[in-house]
Amino acid sequence: MTDVNIDEVKRLRNLTGVGITDAKKALVDAGGDFGKALAAMRAKGLTKAEKRGEREARAGLIGTYNHDGRIGVTLEVNCETDFVAKTDEFKALVKDLCLHVAASEAADVKALLAEPFVKDPAQSVEEVLKSANARLGENIVLRRFSRMVLGEVD
Repeated sequence: MTDVNIDEVKRLRNLTGVGITDAKKALVDAGGDFGKALAAMRAKGLTKAEKRGEREARAGLIGTYNHDGRIGVTLEVNCETDFVAKTDEFKALVKDLCLHVAASEAADVKALLAEPFVKDPAQSVEEVLKSANARLGENIVLRRFSRMVLGEVD
């Protein structure tokens, strides 16, 4: 059996939201390779996230962002419960999505979800939402957004 570093177990747990035992098992199964363990846990989490996608999400937050008075963003991100909507992690997700929309020129949610995420281009916006879904244990949906640029006419 491969010995694994407890710091790596904690790091994997924090990134994926799984229990310590599952994080350790993933690292052991991956021969101590953190990248392989993370990929395996994300794949497992995404499978669970897809199952959650059928559950209704009507709680959540409306986020706003204003960039130098030139770009304004309003968006709605939904989850299943107010409990999750009030967590710092959910609030940070909403803020990050607002920043992404400000940097994007997507016209609707479908073109936006496929884009590389502005804070981590290795992941799409959809993958970021699915990861949050796996960590928070609820269906999370980017419902709608509006982006205004000073001087632009519709």
